[in-house]
Amino acid sequence: MRLIYEKTGVEVKIGDTVEVGGGKATIERIDKPWKPSSTGRVGVRYPGGSLSYREYFPNVVGAKWVEREDQL
Repeated sequence: MRLIYEKTGVEVKIGDTVEVGGGKATIERIDKPWKPSSTGRVGVRYPGGSLSYREYFPNVVGAKWVEREDQL
């Protein structure tokens, strides 16, 4: 199973810079889905601020899972 950017097909990696809600953030964590109905999560860190870490569904950063073996 791999997480890719929908527009480019490039695999999402820790350290990638993404745009979320008009701001730039760095991907810090990727959690795979833990059951077939799960989408997993992507953790991002925004520059500065006390609430600089957030977790989102993959589609929020323009990503999707491919090659999922738990879904047919």
